[in-house]
Amino acid sequence: MTNQKVAPASGKLGILLPGMGAVATTFIAGCIAINKGLAKPIGALSQIGDIRMDKDGKQESVSIQDLVPIQGLDNVCFGGWDIYEDNVYEATVNAQVLDRYMIEQLKDDLAAIKPMKAVFSNEYIKNISGPNVKTGSSKMDLANQVIEDIENFKKENNCERLVMVWCGSTEKYIEESDVHSSLAKLEEGLRNSHPDIAPSMIYTYAAVKCGVPYANGAPNLSCDVPAIVELSEQTQTPIAGKDYKTGQTLMKTILAPGLKARYLGIEGWFSTNILGNRDGEVLDDPANFKTKEVSKLGVLEQILEPEKHPDLYGDMYHKVRINYYPPRGDNKEGWDNIDIIGWMNYPMQIKIDFLCRDSILAAPLVLDLALFLDLAKRAGDSGIQKWLSFYLKSPQAEPGKMPEHDIFKQQTNLHNKLLEYAGK
Repeated sequence: MTNQKVAPASGKLGILLPGMGAVATTFIAGCIAINKGLAKPIGALSQIGDIRMDKDGKQESVSIQDLVPIQGLDNVCFGGWDIYEDNVYEATVNAQVLDRYMIEQLKDDLAAIKPMKAVFSNEYIKNISGPNVKTGSSKMDLANQVIEDIENFKKENNCERLVMVWCGSTEKYIEESDVHSSLAKLEEGLRNSHPDIAPSMIYTYAAVKCGVPYANGAPNLSCDVPAIVELSEQTQTPIAGKDYKTGQTLMKTILAPGLKARYLGIEGWFSTNILGNRDGEVLDDPANFKTKEVSKLGVLEQILEPEKHPDLYGDMYHKVRINYYPPRGDNKEGWDNIDIIGWMNYPMQIKIDFLCRDSILAAPLVLDLALFLDLAKRAGDSGIQKWLSFYLKSPQAEPGKMPEHDIFKQQTNLHNKLLEYAGK
């Protein structure tokens, strides 16, 4: 591997979050709690991960923090946008993810963070609305307002660098079209308020235009279009998308490679979820669920490669459902029934009931994506960061190429990139 010089993590890093609901507030509260010694960064590779490597002819584990210059959490600040006016303390209480005793210990720090007015339209998300919303003469006007927010935040908080991670809701399904095919066409589309440019893409454009690394934590069409890739190369900005790999899909990317490794067949994989937080409410609309469904369905096909193993996976039936169930709140339940076949075509079943906490699983992913994108920026990398596929349901890849979904291969790719940054 080549020795790639990485600039030091000097100064303060600002982490900007469009959408300051359950995921964002859990992430912010967790980072503050870690700094105060009230919590551990469980689930965050950037904080507690290590890599096995050869050193002096011996295999040993080296901390990622010792291997590459990761930004320290003691010099990070947070900001963002939301359709509701609640400060982060109020939003954290309303999200009902963390216990009140913990929240109260963080109250002053959380209350000091207030959301900026959001870019939002009910044309893309029907089931929620709020008063803290920008108005503008065009989508380009709204993008310029976000650019102004970014510049003001950096100045007011004395930040050396910024990174943006989308934590907002899932927008309605939009297919890539001509307006996304080049930067010139996208900018013309912004000026003309083209309907295929959703609010998330306005944030993406603003961030990448400012040279701010961007990760898309939802299945929205935002950074995974040629226009944004072109802009990211132009401004030397790393990007990563899309959709946090947290509950049910995480289980699929762990289990499916194992079944494939043993050459066990799969006849069907039925997945259903119940979820009661704001994300569940948004996904209760069929147009928004379609966006999530497309993100979830692509995982198994790439891992199992049915075209290579038609006898094992060629006729597999894959169904995904999400059901809004308010009493469950942020505690999502992902239930899977897997019909597998073994020797002499004998049937067997696997059943998984994952009682997970959606935002608890997502928060460390937000942290890793933010810090690793900042690392990539300091290393001089730009464009699609395939090595960050480890964190994402529907990873971004170059046109005509399939993304890697096998979590173990993704982990190897991530480790190899970090070793490259370290010159190993």
